[in-house]
Amino acid sequence: MAQTTKKALAASLKKLLAKKNLEKITITDITTDCEVNRQTFYYHFKDIYDLVEWIYTNEASKALGNKKTYDTWQQGFREIFVYLLENQDFVKNTYHSLSREYLENFLYNETYNLLIAVVKEKAAGMSVREKDQAFIAHFYKYAFTGLMVDWIGKGMREDPSTIIEQISILTRGDIIKALENFRTDNSFRQS
Repeated sequence: MAQTTKKALAASLKKLLAKKNLEKITITDITTDCEVNRQTFYYHFKDIYDLVEWIYTNEASKALGNKKTYDTWQQGFREIFVYLLENQDFVKNTYHSLSREYLENFLYNETYNLLIAVVKEKAAGMSVREKDQAFIAHFYKYAFTGLMVDWIGKGMREDPSTIIEQISILTRGDIIKALENFRTDNSFRQS
């Protein structure tokens, strides 16, 4: 029942964001739309920003699914874009509000989860330290997320397929090269 109520509150917030900016929405607006009392809201969330964070961490994080391999990372990245497009009012309002950090954290987390899975897959059988694998995933996470945030800031007009194709061309083979460079048995690598 708690998940159902949280989902209903999330749906009400998203519905309201189609008409007003996040900063102008009150808890009363959400509870009235959702037909629950304020205490119900506070039972689940401490404030509207807590609800925004819940939406990104629970609802949106399902975007990737099983698209976390070297051969399917583009599909996983596309799923993130699809979520963003399907929830444009929510995303744009979050981007232009005090809660922008929740959007960015969602993008960083989802992109990292996608990339670390790809890095680990390609590192199998190689002698590359976990911290070096994480460093590679973090490096690409910042580039990929930066492109998504820039795309959101420009109104989400460009076709995500174009961005994904450009990233694919730019990074083709680079993760494997990076892993090769980080191999602990690499004689050229300095400790």
